[in-house]
Amino acid sequence: MSASLRLVVPGPLDQATGGYRYAAAMVAAWRTQGHRVEIEELAGTYPVCDKAARKAAKACVARTRGSETLLIDGLALPAFDGLVLPKRTVALIHHPLGLETGLEPAVARAWLGAETARLAKIGAIVATSAATRRDLVAMGIDGAKITVVEPGTAAARTPLARRGKPTVLCVATLTPRKDHVALLRALARMRDIAWCADFVGATERDPACAARVRCEIARLRLGHRVRLAGTCSAEALSRRYAAAHLFALASRHEGYGMAFAEALAHRLPVVGLAAGAIPSVVPATAGILVRPGQIDLLMRALRRMLGPKRRRSAQNAAALRFPDWPQQAARLWTNLP
Repeated sequence: MSASLRLVVPGPLDQATGGYRYAAAMVAAWRTQGHRVEIEELAGTYPVCDKAARKAAKACVARTRGSETLLIDGLALPAFDGLVLPKRTVALIHHPLGLETGLEPAVARAWLGAETARLAKIGAIVATSAATRRDLVAMGIDGAKITVVEPGTAAARTPLARRGKPTVLCVATLTPRKDHVALLRALARMRDIAWCADFVGATERDPACAARVRCEIARLRLGHRVRLAGTCSAEALSRRYAAAHLFALASRHEGYGMAFAEALAHRLPVVGLAAGAIPSVVPATAGILVRPGQIDLLMRALRRMLGPKRRRSAQNAAALRFPDWPQQAARLWTNLP
């Protein structure tokens, strides 16, 4: 039997980023719920697409039957430029590509313009947060065709009282947008506290950024305190959440912020930036969010959360409730054409 849904992602689905984890969790829940789903893992490079990417996109369209819904991850969409897409095509947008940190202003404007034109031709869009929907509407996209379906969050039962040396956990791929350097500089100003930090996330996605992070650790003489742990399994990550005392991430933009929600689900207080969708995920009672570019404010927030405020914030985090993946998968499925 043919699939009811064809999900399109650039490259392997098992990559350890929020966008891929969102897609993988949705697929797992849909199949458990009895839906037929086909996964298209496109070859090539993205979002600046090479010939292999465009060839893969063309073949994907040719394989799609009229009865199927084609759900295309926003990172893969540029490869479909110039193709006539099936009527039942849906774009899955985590955040606009032009809002990626580190782009030259002219490049960012060009990306946003191209994405606006691209999405104007697609009849339905799924955004992973209300903040992303606002970004898309600000770009000129018709809000009536945008459905918001946030990620799910797995329930976690972890102790409120953690023992041992105060451990700061950061979960994010090493890319400029996640701004590990800012977090390192804030932590370096707290040498009077016996903290240690685990940075969990892929180091190979942006080798130049990973090299800058390593150089900063060496420059600040934090090698004995900060560990670059790379990627790890879901089980190992859950153990790290359970063992940590504080979650911190200086990301300059998030379409949703899955790592923030997972930290709160593990009863961890949070320190981060008031950027993108993060303020809608992290309530003031369970974390501290500061303005981007304010290292001193970030340091003060870390210091407060490693002090007496931590336990109260952890208790407030424990009281939060997030929708689970089966709920969100069912919601997304019902909103597909």
